[in-house]
Amino acid sequence: MTTLAPPPAPVHEDGARHRSAPPADGGLASRARRLFTGAPEDPRWARPALWAILVLATALYAWNLSSITGNTFYDAAVYSGTKSWKAFFFGALDAGSFITVDKPPFALWVMGLSARAFGYGTWQLMLPMVAVGTGSVALLYRLVKRDFGAVAATVSALALTLTPITVAITRDTNPDPILVFLMLLGAAALLKSVRTGRLMPLVWSGVAIGFAFNTKMMQAYVVLPAFFLVYLWAANASLGKRIRNLAVGTVALIVSSAWWMVVVDLIPASSRPYIGGSTDNTVWDLVIGYNGFGRIFGASSSVGSQGNGAGFGGEAGLYRMFNDIMGGQISWLIPFAAIALVAGLVLRGRAPRTDARRAALMLWGGWFVLHYLTFALAEGTFHPYYVTAMAPGIAALAGAGGVMLYNAFRNGSAAKWGWVLPAAVAASSVWAVVLLQRVSGSGTLYTVAEVMAGVAGAASVIGLLIGRFTKRQRLMGVAALAAVVALLAGPAAYSASAATSSTNGTNPTAGPSTGGMGGMGGGGGQRPSGADGGPGTNSGEAPSGSGDGQEMGQPQSNSAGSTENGGSTESGTTESGTADGRTGGGMGGGTQVSSAMITYLKENQDGATWLVAVANDQTASSIILESGEPVISMGGWSGSDDAMTLAKLKSLVKAGKLHYIVVSDSGQGSSNSEISTWVKANGTAVSDYSGLYRLDASDVS
Repeated sequence: MTTLAPPPAPVHEDGARHRSAPPADGGLASRARRLFTGAPEDPRWARPALWAILVLATALYAWNLSSITGNTFYDAAVYSGTKSWKAFFFGALDAGSFITVDKPPFALWVMGLSARAFGYGTWQLMLPMVAVGTGSVALLYRLVKRDFGAVAATVSALALTLTPITVAITRDTNPDPILVFLMLLGAAALLKSVRTGRLMPLVWSGVAIGFAFNTKMMQAYVVLPAFFLVYLWAANASLGKRIRNLAVGTVALIVSSAWWMVVVDLIPASSRPYIGGSTDNTVWDLVIGYNGFGRIFGASSSVGSQGNGAGFGGEAGLYRMFNDIMGGQISWLIPFAAIALVAGLVLRGRAPRTDARRAALMLWGGWFVLHYLTFALAEGTFHPYYVTAMAPGIAALAGAGGVMLYNAFRNGSAAKWGWVLPAAVAASSVWAVVLLQRVSGSGTLYTVAEVMAGVAGAASVIGLLIGRFTKRQRLMGVAALAAVVALLAGPAAYSASAATSSTNGTNPTAGPSTGGMGGMGGGGGQRPSGADGGPGTNSGEAPSGSGDGQEMGQPQSNSAGSTENGGSTESGTTESGTADGRTGGGMGGGTQVSSAMITYLKENQDGATWLVAVANDQTASSIILESGEPVISMGGWSGSDDAMTLAKLKSLVKAGKLHYIVVSDSGQGSSNSEISTWVKANGTAVSDYSGLYRLDASDVS
């Protein structure tokens, strides 16, 4: 009798063997199996590998959660939003809704809902960040897998997980992780619309980017040129239908972007908070100025003047992503991704217009290039953590482009382009060694990573070449795995450092400090546990200190000897100051606010809405988080916003809504000087606390 052996599992274009599909029963048990084992057509290792990566991502983002120091600026706004729905809607810094933060409130809403549901504390604020960070990894995996297979998707997901700056910023309360997740949702819907030609996925793509706009304004729009180009070129529809669909999608984008801005700007200024960061108390000015063109061109603004961002991320220029500050945060895979993009587009050059792989390459390539140019050339305020938005493009190109190059190399196709893979691996391995050499002596972790990158990179290149000449595909496969090790050893070391060290709440970075105002453990305000009913006494643990000995709101010295928030500090105090080192416009600038002063203020608040008025957001946010009471920031983030006028101050005092104000002699600006002069002339100095004045209704003439 002749026995027929079952046919071997098919080998797909991604080079992996796939299981033959069993009969589909469509039941609940089948769906549960697929959740953990993957689709029948997937390689057996694919779904376990994905779960392992997601567990790794969650561990990196949530490890030692209690040590995480978020951004006190946003933490205070979230706390205020748990006390007042009005503050929640507007994104106000204080529960009395005097002034907003300098961003739209969607990220605050997400964290605020978590805090309202579970109580205010570190893990409650971090829960959404960890969720969207891990969700971004899963979403990128799904997007890459659909067009390039499981191998490419696995490499992409692992690359995104181990991007150092992504680990650092996801362990923080800045809005960027939510921004990235929403942009990926927009990309997923766009690619679905490209494949199907249907309108609704394109509409949902516009809605997702609109919500991203309401997270971080103009930064969400960086990817739009790539989105429009990919749809217009590759969508499976006639040209007329593509144009009509784009018009409808654009309307959805505009509506979902502008609704909050329009509502806020239509509300009379007297009935809402001052728009922090604006020059005319409108969200529109914030969009086009401080959070728009001011970031790109360095237009004069409170903290966005030309060149002001250089201290955070280095001087503007095409080399910025590779400098001593930025290189270790994002540049590890840039050489490989750039080579893979060009080669991949050439390899798909003769494909039909609607080719899904070329469309995906165009999308991820545009995502990468547009972000690179925007961040590299920006002359306004630029923080290293902004570039986490570039990471999905780099990771997708590394995975998808790498698999395309490997297949071309293995099959000997596409003439000389098939030989690009060893060159790309060699270039990125050498760059990884250069980056690790910059931090040599910083610890055994980086030394081991340097050795791994060098040895694995050399082994990969040699193995690929020998395997190709000897036709040994197994050797080429092992060499490809060595390439993954070489390219990700350095990012893994930086990411492990970010996950096991206290992060910098204001300007988080990963790895050893290499200059600028970044570096692990540098800068950023700290919040002590709440006192006398403050946030620390709510359900859940209050966000705690950074572990480097900082006291409440105390800026950390940077490499240049100045402070993140400007001004010097002493233990147990916080000093007002601006991001460019100026004191806060004469309203509390240079005046120390101690815990003892806060206790005094609470004991003598006498029913006032606000505990005290201080110079800027940094000082106000720290007091809010320690006291649990609303605090007025008269000058916004930098101390130079025109949020407080003398007439407004008098009306607040007259109504009994404010009794205390902190002023100093370092006035800058006529309005601030006018306020300081009036307060000193009419208020009563509290002798125990320098710069603190008491004002009552009888003091207002």
